[in-house]
Amino acid sequence: MSQAPTLPRTIAPVSFQAFSRDFEGFSRALGDSFARYGFAVISDHGLADPKIEAALAAAKRFFALPDEVKRKYKLSVSGQRGYTPFGVETAKGETHHDLKEFWHVGRNLPPGHRYRTHMPDNVWPDADVAEFHAAVGWLYGALDAMGLKVLEAVATWLGQERHFFDATVAEGNSILRLLHYPPVPKDGPHIRAAAHEDINVITLLLGAEEAGLEVREKDGTWLPINPPPGSLVCNIGDMLQRLTNDKLPSTTHRVVNPAPERRGFPRYSTPFFLHFNSDYLIRTLPNCVDAQHPDRYPQPITADEYLQERLREIKLA
Repeated sequence: MSQAPTLPRTIAPVSFQAFSRDFEGFSRALGDSFARYGFAVISDHGLADPKIEAALAAAKRFFALPDEVKRKYKLSVSGQRGYTPFGVETAKGETHHDLKEFWHVGRNLPPGHRYRTHMPDNVWPDADVAEFHAAVGWLYGALDAMGLKVLEAVATWLGQERHFFDATVAEGNSILRLLHYPPVPKDGPHIRAAAHEDINVITLLLGAEEAGLEVREKDGTWLPINPPPGSLVCNIGDMLQRLTNDKLPSTTHRVVNPAPERRGFPRYSTPFFLHFNSDYLIRTLPNCVDAQHPDRYPQPITADEYLQERLREIKLA
């Protein structure tokens, strides 16, 4: 008797509609997915599709500009705002750079703010892509607000007060990254972005329905992330892993090239890296420590100290 085909493994989506209808159930499903995979897929996220498409279209227009035009927006503050050219970012421990270029948008701060020493002003390519500022600025705000809602669910799952994280990230050095992976030859390298973990608290990703994103399972195998169209992929970053004493894992992931017949197509995605306030002290939550799980991180560190340490490792500082 022939065996039934093995079904592909996948991460079951959690509908964001449950946030208002059954918050406890939403929190449980999301937290359990994070604890199991370090990742969760949120369907029915409610973000306006036309506005998302407008932001992506503006990004594509920018990346299509001549190289000398794009490089006008490369700042001396490496990797923090504006444009980062192809061939710069290199995953920790790797010798070959990732196959991508990107644009960073950060939080706007008022004059005299205490974080302005390390959180520079944004730059905008208004002269070359007039609609970029408004469209991409909207996306930053939308994902920032969505991140707070995800953190409400995470806080509840952790046994904290629902709005525990609100004040900790209200002025965080959160970054929206517009990513462009150019087409590669059919015989090109297999990896577009080498295996890595994210530095921040949580990451929200639009555009992952395009093939390539994979998560490393506990047994070392790779699990493709193939969310339904219109979904939001969310993962735990190193800062939250540290805060929770590894109760919520920051899972290794990578971006691989598609099948050879699809390698003539570019890949675009828009990860939003949500960060703690720069002076927030990342100290292990007491209820994440017990006799079976001693504190792995007894020495607290501020969010900015941790960020700068990690940025140097990936050649962005």
